[in-house]
Amino acid sequence: MTAEKLTIGTPLDTGAVVIGDVPDTEGFDRAQVSLDDSGFHFTLSLEPGALVLGLGEAVRGQNKRGHIYESWNSDDFSHTEDKRSLYGSHNMLLIDRPSPEIWFFDTPGRITFDVAATDPDRLFVDAASPNLTIYHLQAATPLEAVQEFRRLAAKSWLPPLFALGAAQSRWGYRTETEFREIASGYRQLDLPLDMICMDIDYMDGFRDFTLNQTEFGNLKQLSADLKQDGIRLIPIIDAGIKEDPDYGVYREGLEKGYFCTMENGEPFVGAVWPGFSVFPDFLNPEAAAWFGRQYQGLLDLGIEGFWNDMNEPALFFSRPGLDKLNRIWDQFQKDKSGFLSFESAVSGLKNDPEDYARFFHNTGQGRICHEDVHNLYGGKMTEAASRYFSQAREERTLLYSRASHIGAHRYGGIWTGDNCSWWSHISLLLAQLPALNMAGFLYVGCDLGGFGQNTTEDLVLRFMQASLFTPLFRNHSALGTRRQEPWQFKNLDAFRTLLKVRYRLIPYIYSELLKAREQDSVMFSPLAFVWDDEISRQCEDQLLFGQEVMIAPVTKQNSTGRMVWLPEAMTKVELTETDCHMTPMEAGWHWVDMPMDAGIFFLRQGKSIPLAAPANSTVTLDRDHLKLAGQGSYELWTDDGIHQNAAVSIRTMEATT
Repeated sequence: MTAEKLTIGTPLDTGAVVIGDVPDTEGFDRAQVSLDDSGFHFTLSLEPGALVLGLGEAVRGQNKRGHIYESWNSDDFSHTEDKRSLYGSHNMLLIDRPSPEIWFFDTPGRITFDVAATDPDRLFVDAASPNLTIYHLQAATPLEAVQEFRRLAAKSWLPPLFALGAAQSRWGYRTETEFREIASGYRQLDLPLDMICMDIDYMDGFRDFTLNQTEFGNLKQLSADLKQDGIRLIPIIDAGIKEDPDYGVYREGLEKGYFCTMENGEPFVGAVWPGFSVFPDFLNPEAAAWFGRQYQGLLDLGIEGFWNDMNEPALFFSRPGLDKLNRIWDQFQKDKSGFLSFESAVSGLKNDPEDYARFFHNTGQGRICHEDVHNLYGGKMTEAASRYFSQAREERTLLYSRASHIGAHRYGGIWTGDNCSWWSHISLLLAQLPALNMAGFLYVGCDLGGFGQNTTEDLVLRFMQASLFTPLFRNHSALGTRRQEPWQFKNLDAFRTLLKVRYRLIPYIYSELLKAREQDSVMFSPLAFVWDDEISRQCEDQLLFGQEVMIAPVTKQNSTGRMVWLPEAMTKVELTETDCHMTPMEAGWHWVDMPMDAGIFFLRQGKSIPLAAPANSTVTLDRDHLKLAGQGSYELWTDDGIHQNAAVSIRTMEATT
């Protein structure tokens, strides 16, 4: 194992790397590094067969070769192949060559990765800032390289056990009655559930940390009643704070100077869901601590988990941007020309780069323009909340975010954002899971069934099958789309079976989560981490989970099965609520039937996994009496699933058959 770093200029401390003494070097033998007036430039040669993995939350496949990616946290609901940026920035690449290596570019601003797109034999990295730190790690295997990187970035955040249960969510649940009906629907139909998420409609006019008193004035009682049934409420918190002098959070933040400001010192004002809003300065430690304390009011009402959203930060438009638009409109009205300029101005209002250059942060390292630290904002929001929870409660608090950066993995999980009800987004998930694990994010998942567009029964079920092992297991959909609760579809029994299967797997998923956290490892990995044959190295739609399981979900519409590559002899497992049917299979290609009313996966030779009896919540899940499926022993890791400092116990389970 070798590790070295190159410090260029005077980098901002992003908090990404906090552990480890990495020696400085004057340069890298294999890379070309240069600076000019446009910023930092890096070039690295790539062998034709070298896999380039990583970049966390990005479009396209596991192997990133052939596209240009950009780290610039972006509110973009259309995750198509042409996009360069999504919600998170994870500037880590793993190059799987004979001596696998990791390159991590620690910079909080815009950075572009041309991964063999312009030149098929080269990687080009360009950053706007000339101040950054580059880390270079080499190891004997890809997994060892990842583990060394993860040790530098420190332990991943650990969720409470209930966070592995099923979650039902929809933008558009607007009344207490509706939340009670959702909970009742799950319980009356014998459908497992642990969480119901609350989108922005629970608030008073979309103001953070407030309640719509007409519908949620008795949230404490609602929370208590649902918790009696093993269900927790998980409200959303957005980054923008409504500009309203009668709103206590705004008034206090303004008085104490806790919001981002323009160059003249006035608060920067942009529009999001509440209308004109200001934005907490999460890079200011005092402001971050103040914002974290705001969660206490909801904790007092029995809330035990949150999801942070709109924290890239998303901007519908800004007050300065609107002024610019008005000037263009006035000119258009005068001469009836310049329509293209007006149209361009309208379309450019949302997330306008000029807006991100307009406001500033007060940090421990001085006053800094937002565009230079843009990619830290969402992760720092998560850190602010998480640090408060760690002080305020002995219990773990569920927290996951939309925007993120490497370093934020120590404070919460993430979901992959506003995906769509597209079959291609199942494939996208399979690419994102291992890359996010490499970046340190273990509590991850997608919106099952797709958030945007209208889903179909088979698509939701295939999303569920593909996500049976993801720690976050949330069905979420957008206002105006087809509803996605299980009873909205004809084949309710298939939904019930997959939910029951999920709960049977929770002890195993939780055990692997603990192992990955404590061993600085991953839960999901490409087949190339274990097998070096060309088929395995090119396989983009199959993944390993832990050391025992391979998943190969259906990703195509109307398919009753799929071709599966087995690099070695394995056992096909067909798991239902009551049965575990196992079929030995030889190495090679196989057509495998995959019904939608079972969990289908593959066990490696000599491996076994623990299974629980079905349960309708993690509260009633029996983790003490488990049965092994497979051959050989399994090392079960567990803790109480509740407390921050819970002791981990390890025991070896022996197969009885």
